[in-house]
Parts: sequence; structure tokens; C-alpha cells
Amino acid sequence: MKAIVCESYGPTSQLKIKVIEKPIPKEKEVMVKVHCSAVNDYDWSMVTGKPTLYRLLFGLFKPKNPIPGMELSGVVEACGVGVKNFTGGDEVYGDISRYGFGSFAEYICINEKALVKKPKNMSFENAAALSHAANLAWQGMVDLGEIKDGMNVLINGAGGGVGMIGFQIAKTYNCTVTGVDTGDKLLTMKERGFDQVIDYKEEDFTKRDEKYDLILDAKTTRAPKAYMKVLNTDGRYVTVGGVLGRLLQVFFAQKILKKPVYVLPLDANKDLDKIQELYESGKIKPVIDGPYPLEKTPWAIQHFGEGKHHGKVIVSIN
Repeated sequence: MKAIVCESYGPTSQLKIKVIEKPIPKEKEVMVKVHCSAVNDYDWSMVTGKPTLYRLLFGLFKPKNPIPGMELSGVVEACGVGVKNFTGGDEVYGDISRYGFGSFAEYICINEKALVKKPKNMSFENAAALSHAANLAWQGMVDLGEIKDGMNVLINGAGGGVGMIGFQIAKTYNCTVTGVDTGDKLLTMKERGFDQVIDYKEEDFTKRDEKYDLILDAKTTRAPKAYMKVLNTDGRYVTVGGVLGRLLQVFFAQKILKKPVYVLPLDANKDLDKIQELYESGKIKPVIDGPYPLEKTPWAIQHFGEGKHHGKVIVSIN
């Protein structure tokens, strides 16, 4: 089978397509013929080896698992001993990060608990785009953010996968939503219906007079005190990603100082049933950048790392 292989840390240009041995499912694993995968922060960090601290997770000198990719959609081709929830031919999708990585390949063997069945009316492209980002948005806004009807909401990094889905979730609660991003993404956000957009290169939202009931942040770059200034009295700030040092500051502020700022501990795939309901009712639909062929994966990861993508970057593998 073909797979994208990362043999050492460095620029995305060093990624290679290699023909490697097709995997065989172990006990409680399913072998999936991968149709689509998506690019995430994990892939950018795994390939570049930055921030350096992440090498404790990926491998000190080179990636332990040389195939990137942490979410997928595809079709079950074979089942290992003890598999209970799937059979050959089932269409599946999911965030596989709890059980392993390696979805930028034509086939993958993964524990059955990493996947759920894909609705027939959901395309493989949309399924790959929803499995990780939609869970981040839902758990960030609903579980930790405690979103309520009519809130004033701000989403930082609104032009990416999490931001676009977060906007649509907020609109199901009749919220007023401000989106922060830059470049061509601002036009896309306006077309999608954001009530207000802010170009972070032109204006710092933490220095505005307007206050928010909920801030969902996918690009945390400031200390918690900056966000506290633009929160209403009962407001909440939730981060789902950003600069590692700032994430640690937010965690400290919440745990030690008891401030209403939170780092989301994602529970992979937990809320996909709710996401499916919203999708099937037409209330959410991912914005897809692509799909791009497997051969363009190095470019797609670079495109993501430079922040030039709109919504979720999808790679079509089969």
C-alpha cells in the first residue's frame, strides 16, 4: 500500500510517499480502507518536531510512528479476533488519536473503539472533516463553555475547522457570533454569516470595549489576564489549542487561581452522535479545503501550518 512517511523532523518537503506492507488487524482491531483523512496541528508538529517539547510524545530524535494522520473516514475491509461492533463493508469514521496514528495511508489497522459508523448521507469528505474539529467545538462550547441561548460569543481562529463548526453550533443557540482571523478567511466568514469579523492583524480583540459571554479560542497566544478583560461577569473562556506556554498559563489560572478560563481535555468521538444529528438536520456542514490527492499531502500540511487554509484541509486517499 501507499503511505506518507516522515523519517525525520524537518520541513514538509522531506515527506515521502512510500510503498509499504499492508497491515494485518490484531485482536479487537479493524482494517480500514481509508477514503479521506484531515490535516491537524498534530501533523504539523509531528513533521516539524516543533515545539521541541512535543518530541517527548512523538519521539526524541525522529517520529516513533512515521505515518502522520489522526482522523479518517473509510470502509472496514477486515476484522481481527474479538471485534464486536463492525463487519466488513461498514462505512466508518473517527478521531483515532487515543489508539494510534497513521491515517495518511491507503489502509490502517486500529482498535474498533477508535471508530463509529458513518451515516449513509454523510460524505467521506465531510466525515473526515467533522470527527475531530466538531468534537472540539461541541465540547468547548457546550460542555465547558456552558453556552446558552442568546449569548454574545467570540471565536478566535474562526476561519479554521473548529471555528467554522463552532460558529454553526453557536447559531443553533441563537447567539451573536464574532469571528477573529485574517486574510481571505474573513471573506469566507462573512459569507457564512458571522455577525462581525475582526482581522487580528489590524485589531486586538482583547483590547476592545465589547465583552463576551463565551470565548472559544483555537489560537491561544496571550496570557489569561488579557482574556479576562473582555469577559462578562459570568463569562467563560475555553481554549482548544494554541501556543504551548500560553496553554499552560491558562491551565494554571483555572486550577490554581480559580479563574473562569479552561483548557479543553478532549474526549475523542464522545459527541459524534450529537454532531450527526446536527449534520442530518442541516444545521452544521463543514467548510472543506480540498480534497487534495495523497501526493499533495506534504503541500497540504504546509498549507495548514502557514494558516492559509479555510476550514478543514482534507486529503482524499482512495
